Amino acid sequence: QVQLAEFGGGLVQPGGSLRLSCAISGVTVNNLAVGWFRRAPGKEREGVSCIHSTDGFTYYRDSVEGRFTISRDNAKNTVFLQMNSLKPEDTAVYYCAADPYFANWYLAKSTYWGQGTQVTVSS
Repeated sequence: QVQLAEFGGGLVQPGGSLRLSCAISGVTVNNLAVGWFRRAPGKEREGVSCIHSTDGFTYYRDSVEGRFTISRDNAKNTVFLQMNSLKPEDTAVYYCAADPYFANWYLAKSTYWGQGTQVTVSS
């Protein structure tokens, strides 16, 4: 059984940092595109960042480029999202999603999804 478990959400002040973790069990991260979506209250779900473990390809949406960094630890079967210079508009529930194909991830049609972790950026 494949499971994705997110860790690291919380409350942080504007300008602060958080690191999210997505621990994957039941399937190896080596052959997956793994990344993060977020959904803010009253808004559509949006893809934030993704890394494809086969070639290290990374994707960032424009609004987080330069502030967020995605990485992976194949030995731990875990993907991380380092979020710096956080803004109130980054407030959302962040979901880890994984699929063998980046196209499916990009279209929010990933095979595997986590339960989500809340990130709140507020003073």
